[in-house]
Amino acid sequence: MDSNTEVLVAWRSGLSGWDALVDRYSRLVWSVPRSFRLSQTDAADVYQCTWLCLAEHLTRLREPDHLATWLVRTATRQSIAVLRTRGREVSYDLWEPVSVLPSPDEVAITHDRQRRLWSALMTLNERCQRLLRIAAHSPELSYAQVADALGMKLGSVGSTRSRCLADLRRKVGDLR
Repeated sequence: MDSNTEVLVAWRSGLSGWDALVDRYSRLVWSVPRSFRLSQTDAADVYQCTWLCLAEHLTRLREPDHLATWLVRTATRQSIAVLRTRGREVSYDLWEPVSVLPSPDEVAITHDRQRRLWSALMTLNERCQRLLRIAAHSPELSYAQVADALGMKLGSVGSTRSRCLADLRRKVGDLR
C-alpha cells in the first residue's frame, strides 16, 4: 500500500491498514514529544494519545495526504498540554538542604516571566507558535526538516522565523 488514502481505505474495510499507518508514521509521531524534551514516560503518553486521537477521528479526515501534518499538530498539542500540566508541578527533593531551594521571590519572578512568555506566544498565529516551538525545542533540525514538518516552503522558514521572533519580542515587551 503506497498512499495514505489506500491505507485509510484498507483500515476502514477492516484490513490491516492500521499497522501500515503506525509503521509509516511511528518515528514522526515519537519525534514530536521528544522535541519538547518530555520524559520518556510523558513522551510515551503523548505518542499513545496521538494514535488514539487518530483512531477517534480517522473517519472524519478529509485530506489523507496531509495525515503527517495532522499527526504532528496533534502530537504538538498533546505535548503542550503535558508541559502545561508539568509546569504547574514543582518537585523538590526532600533530602536536599533547604538552602538549595529557590526563594519564594525567585519562584514568583520565574513564574511571572514564564507566564508572560507563554501569554505572548499564545497570541501569535498557529504557524508562528509551531515554528517557534520547534526552533526552541529542536534547534538541531535543518530548515529543510522544519519546512517538511510544518508544510512550509523551504525558502520561507528563515524569514518567517525572524518575523515570528520579532513579533514575540514585541508582545512580551507589551506585557511588562
